Formats: sequence, structure tokens, C-alpha cells
Amino acid sequence: MNVVRFKLKPECVDQYFVALAKFNAEGLRSQYVAKTGENDYCFVGLWESEDAIALARPRMLAHLDEVRSFMQELSSELGVTDPVSGPIVA
Repeated sequence: MNVVRFKLKPECVDQYFVALAKFNAEGLRSQYVAKTGENDYCFVGLWESEDAIALARPRMLAHLDEVRSFMQELSSELGVTDPVSGPIVA
């Protein structure tokens, strides 16, 4: 699975979800977005395999380039996203 924490600019929330609805990648089984705060969100993607995530990284980066302007910086170290991925263990 992969998880990405991010903040949306309040005026860009609708635009982000329109762009997300168009996102697809080979091997992505399902995706969820949790609203974790006022402007805070967390994307969760469930994938067929770790290899599928690796193969989809160029597509995920292209999607980030599409939506980057909708996001607020998390920190100077992280930029606009805080991504992690790994196998589901429980």
C-alpha cells in the first residue's frame, strides 16, 4: 500500500478531487482519501504488489505534477507531500 499525507489550499479542494477522479494506474486495486484536519488529507492506495507500486511511480509523479499547485507546503524538508509505502502486515 502507499499512503500520502498532504494539505490542500481551501480554494482548490474541488479541483483536486476532479483530478483525482481521472487518476488511474495499472495495479491500483482501490484508493481512499481521508480528511484528517481542516485542510489536511491522507491518500491511501491499495496495490496488487510492491512491483505494481514501483511501476506506477512515473504515473504517480505525473499526477502530483498535475495537482501540486492545489497543495500547501507541509514543510521545507518535505515539500507538499509526505509519502510512504510498504507491504500490508496486518
